[in-house]
Amino acid sequence: MGGQTILAFDTSAAHCAAALLLDGRLIVRVEPMDKGQAERLMPFLESLLKEADLGWHDLSAIGVGVGPGNFTGIRIAVAAARGLALGLGVPALGVNGFDVIARDATPPFAAEITAPRGQRYRQIFTSQGAEQPALLAAEVEPTDMAKGDLPAADIFVRRIAEITAARLPTHDPALRAAPLYVRGADAAPARDLPPRIIS
Repeated sequence: MGGQTILAFDTSAAHCAAALLLDGRLIVRVEPMDKGQAERLMPFLESLLKEADLGWHDLSAIGVGVGPGNFTGIRIAVAAARGLALGLGVPALGVNGFDVIARDATPPFAAEITAPRGQRYRQIFTSQGAEQPALLAAEVEPTDMAKGDLPAADIFVRRIAEITAARLPTHDPALRAAPLYVRGADAAPARDLPPRIIS
């Protein structure tokens, strides 16, 4: 990890969490919040960089939590990561919650993450790779292979930074920052008719 300066952050739950990996040293900050991440995230990241006496252009890469989690929070972090990557000319890598759980586990196992309404997200890992994640109903019992849930926010964002550093040399396009949505959005389509355009 020597020589890399990686900024990792996550807003997929009720927090702004960030970790700065600088030459193998980690600085981690977490600010609990139920809402307001969109307004808080950039000043929060700037203060972390300032604490380390760094600027945006000192970054080698960006790691971002991509879910599963709160839809709005995921979009906030991913949009910020993509914008920063484009403006700074550095890669932005997405790290999902299953990746974080899998970091300390040996296949075969099932990574499980708490979902709304008593449900769970599950991804099964085998020696051949990972299956597609799925949303499990509340009545589905955990398997003997189950691992997880997600760690506390400070450990979670620390692992995002560490996983980003480990993946950085591969330059795999599949690892780019993109939201991981396991279920549909909790939003109903608009009932109002679209406005009539008068020409």
